[in-house]
Amino acid sequence: MNSLNNTWRWQGRVDAVEGELGTRWHQRMQRPQVDNLSQSIALVGFNCDAGVARNHGRVGAAQGADALRAMLGGMPVHEAKQLVDVGNVSCEGDAMEAAQAQLSAVVAELLQRRAFPIVMGGGHEIAYGTFGGLAQHLSTLEQPRIGIVNLDAHFDLRLNENAQGSSGTPFRQIADDCAARGWDFNYCCLGVSRFANTAALFKRADELGVTWRLDDDMGVVQLNDTLNVLHDFLANVDHVYFTIDLDVLPAAVMPAVSAPAACGVALSVVEAVLEAVVASGKLRVADLAEFNPIYDVDQHGARTAARLVARLANAVARLM
Repeated sequence: MNSLNNTWRWQGRVDAVEGELGTRWHQRMQRPQVDNLSQSIALVGFNCDAGVARNHGRVGAAQGADALRAMLGGMPVHEAKQLVDVGNVSCEGDAMEAAQAQLSAVVAELLQRRAFPIVMGGGHEIAYGTFGGLAQHLSTLEQPRIGIVNLDAHFDLRLNENAQGSSGTPFRQIADDCAARGWDFNYCCLGVSRFANTAALFKRADELGVTWRLDDDMGVVQLNDTLNVLHDFLANVDHVYFTIDLDVLPAAVMPAVSAPAACGVALSVVEAVLEAVVASGKLRVADLAEFNPIYDVDQHGARTAARLVARLANAVARLM
């Protein structure tokens, strides 16, 4: 991990008159050289959008992690008190697969050191790297029951184009890897848009046994039904990888993505799902994908994404 690019200078407001209760993230953030990472929230940046480019999307998410750090610096500290910044995994040119492999190694090491990794992207090719790290960590188990919960407008189950993965293929690649290992592929995709996925992708999702729910069915008034679907899924797995593709949110809330959503899922519903996943006690690793600061408006997207990272960190810390 020490080989990662870790030059970000955390900064933000200092409320000295408030004492310890006035502490903000930039004052708590540590470097990964600390001896004991147990029960820490470990941030990892994934500076890569080569997968977005391969998927013919709007690039810029490679700049997302540092833009999130800038917004997180001023966040007030609540439950999450031990914060560690591991640095960035960076993709050189189109070398997406090498970056994913490096991310997997970093995530596996953090899990081995009993930290909770939150990976900030970066395109949704991040998912293949994050899951790979969890798979490495659990590889000594004969049949680990890993569940993936993805808040996303897209299934990301595409077939490889030109024999290459992309931001649209990670969960199909994970399904292939699970099949090769003899593991079950347990995938729950919430917020799927019928108008952003072809019939072929819906067919593939059903063939792979994916649990999915349309954005049309994830309104605030339908929250209990959504949570029931989620709880049924979580009951049948032991280890959870949680990923949020920010394009699940409405474009008015999250303009800063490769493919803004015409409808999307309300932020309050996304946060309720997040809290339910953490409350299961099965969450091992999480990531946030597709934040593209190039297309942000008045830092609206950055504030929303940072809120989700902070909410996740606080929810996890409450259970540590």
